[in-house]
Amino acid sequence: MSTKPIFLATHPRACSTAFERVFMTRRDILHCVHEPFGDPFYFGPERLSDRYAKDEEARKSSGYANTTYKDVMETLVHPAGSEGKRLFIKDIAHYLFPPNQEAASLAPSLIDASINKTANGTAHTNGTTTNSASPHANPTVVPLSLLRDFHVTFLIRHPRRAIPSYYRCTIPPLSAKTGFHHFMPSEAGYEELRRLFDYLLQEGVITKEQQNGTATSSNSNNNGGRGGGVKITVVDADDLLDKPDEVVRAYCEDVGIDYHPDMLKWGDEEGQRLAVEAFEKWNGFHDDAIGSTELRARVHPKKTPTEAEENEEWLTKYGEEGQRVIRACVDANVADYEYLKSFAIKV
Repeated sequence: MSTKPIFLATHPRACSTAFERVFMTRRDILHCVHEPFGDPFYFGPERLSDRYAKDEEARKSSGYANTTYKDVMETLVHPAGSEGKRLFIKDIAHYLFPPNQEAASLAPSLIDASINKTANGTAHTNGTTTNSASPHANPTVVPLSLLRDFHVTFLIRHPRRAIPSYYRCTIPPLSAKTGFHHFMPSEAGYEELRRLFDYLLQEGVITKEQQNGTATSSNSNNNGGRGGGVKITVVDADDLLDKPDEVVRAYCEDVGIDYHPDMLKWGDEEGQRLAVEAFEKWNGFHDDAIGSTELRARVHPKKTPTEAEENEEWLTKYGEEGQRVIRACVDANVADYEYLKSFAIKV
């Protein structure tokens, strides 16, 4: 059973913060870290996004203008206040990628960077520009040696729901809170999530599981010197919202956490304080999760609208330009979603 730090990789607006709140209830065994890689991705000297490229004041006021990818990795190796608990990290996968499918090279701070212990507490070799002797090109800016240190899992949501939700965060009135004043299709995140999934599968970091319980992978040398990969775990947000008890239970079994039904309820004073503190750096994005008190099954499963119904809804809410942009972005990401969906937990 894996005891590695759990890394929940996702894309924007996938109900991931609500899912994170489930694991924030387990303060007895887990130390939760909320989206740490967004700091160097948007604001730091190695930033990959151009969202704030011309807004130096916003970068400075964020408090992360000097944060590098190495800085984040070191906080995960030696997390303050963890008290030896297992880490649960929720983050957006595309924060590890150059945008627009650009070729990746290691973040400068991670080239030949000495991080004395991995997040799992064991020694590892320094990062290099080539990451490993693997024939597969690393699509991320993080060395494979560090990616191996995490028990990586995935959370997805259909683009027809995630993309309009994200678009709403980038226009008035909500953009006044989020600070995201224009929609960028490159931040949809599905393509990067799929590439991360495929790369980790190729390298045996995650593995397909046979019926006899043994793990297999497309890479015959799948252990990377670290005892083999972990079982593929993909959660679909609609399944989560329809059957939270069953899905969370199955997820916990995969990552090696004892499941309790009371994990689906929160709102105690200390838990609320920690949630507000964790989510405040992305103001406006997590209001629903902050205001929630439980993850409860939907009374009626979400109906799948026709394309014409979707277009009409988006036209009414966001106008002609908004409808056009959302439609194009949804259509561009469906194939990647459906590919990842084929691996999703079935309950």
